[in-house]
Amino acid sequence: MSAALPTEWVVLLPVVLLAVTYVVVAADAVAAGRAAGRPVPWAVAVATPGREAVRLLIGQRRRGVAGDELLRGVGGAVLPIAALLAAAVLPLGSRPVADLSIGVVWFNAMEVLAWAAVWLVGWGANSTLSLIGGYRFVAQGLAYELPHMFALITAAVGAQSLRVVDVVDAQQGLWFVVIMPVAFVAFLLSAAAMAFWGPFDSPVGRDVAGGAAGELAGVDRLVFTAGRWLLLVASAAMAVPLFLGGGNGPWLPAWAWVLVKTLAVLGALVALRHRVPTIRMERWTEFSWVVLVPATIAQALVVTLIVVGEGGI
Repeated sequence: MSAALPTEWVVLLPVVLLAVTYVVVAADAVAAGRAAGRPVPWAVAVATPGREAVRLLIGQRRRGVAGDELLRGVGGAVLPIAALLAAAVLPLGSRPVADLSIGVVWFNAMEVLAWAAVWLVGWGANSTLSLIGGYRFVAQGLAYELPHMFALITAAVGAQSLRVVDVVDAQQGLWFVVIMPVAFVAFLLSAAAMAFWGPFDSPVGRDVAGGAAGELAGVDRLVFTAGRWLLLVASAAMAVPLFLGGGNGPWLPAWAWVLVKTLAVLGALVALRHRVPTIRMERWTEFSWVVLVPATIAQALVVTLIVVGEGGI
């Protein structure tokens, strides 16, 4: 049985996540420039995350009339914390920082904190449009959470364990994405919706002047935005041990395979953002309940029957 990574990785994990996040923000700047017909040189794109962070750090914080600064501050801080705690069970190679026996459940529980975080930010601003953005995220969460849970359950059933390392070990011969393609697609869609990313960015949409983040400025917006990006990276990285074999692969060490696969998933999500327009909330809710939920239930049922009939995958 694999042990957890050394204690110093508790400090190194945020550094690794921030480094990957920096790369993804730079790649997103390049993709955004190409989508707008104004190509952005890589040299400029690489400087974009740092430049934007400095701009927000020196910017003035915005305080609304009769706003609840405590709730808004707690909500903004919880978002990046939830992303870091969710990433604690991710195998960074062959071992995670926290090798929990219920790692899959832990990951989902930390994601649920994002619901409360975004809603608190929207509520605490005492602004109509911010509150609309917060409620949009709650509605979006209700639509994506069931397919997301069934996707997690399907991978756990296939491995017959809730321990993330066991899920990776169960894919030594065949990756779960081959056996569970519906669950994999549902997981990627829910990962994007969880980070209110790309076509699922209605909670911070321009039609409501930025929604939940509309009243944030300065360091408050920096923390909120960083939490959103970290949540996207953590969610995309979780697809690797659940469906893409974790660190399994030829030639390269396990940690390198995890990095390559994570960047591939993030690349797909970045492309999704710039190729698919924002989906209206009622359309996404209808698609989720009518298509994704039955499809993921059917996928979980098929995998369960295989496990019961064959004694495993």
